[in-house]
Amino acid sequence: MALYALFYLSFFALLERTIQTPDLWVHCQLDDLIPFCKYAIVPYILWFPWIPFTLFYLLYKAPREDFWRLCIPLFTGMTMTLLFYAIVPNGLALRPKYVPGTDIFAQLVRMIYRSDTPMNVCPSIHVFNSVTLALAYHHCARLRGRKWLWVRVSADLLCVSIILSTMLLKQHSVIDVMGGIILALTLDAVADAVALRT
Repeated sequence: MALYALFYLSFFALLERTIQTPDLWVHCQLDDLIPFCKYAIVPYILWFPWIPFTLFYLLYKAPREDFWRLCIPLFTGMTMTLLFYAIVPNGLALRPKYVPGTDIFAQLVRMIYRSDTPMNVCPSIHVFNSVTLALAYHHCARLRGRKWLWVRVSADLLCVSIILSTMLLKQHSVIDVMGGIILALTLDAVADAVALRT
């Protein structure tokens, strides 16, 4: 996990530095109907600790096959997304020109905007990871049954709130979101098919 994290962060940072003007601007009419909401920064930021929490939980508490059942599609999809960014540089122009307010929510949004350029957006890694993580809770043998229903439902709610936050913060287009969901479901289906054969 540490090696992949190093690879991913290095690759993503390289793309952020080298891709300044995208070849493809991502936008659809639905994007214009979605309002900006600074409070969406809360679920958006929860994505960052959710990934390592889930990975380490499965590593230490779940059967090893459940851990790999998450890692393989997760790392594969993230790599495919980075390669797509490199081949088809894309970006969006949805962010508000100014985020008003001195409250913690506005400050966090401005911090995210400063650290994360509106480039390399489609498909959304935020969305892809969220769906893949939520599915992992359903696949995990340790978390099956009514006793753990609240955990699975909580993961689903967090997943949905993160997906919505990417659009409410104008970090992603509806197109990016759909791309991330399709990629996650596709790789999950492939992982299921491989598991059945073995």
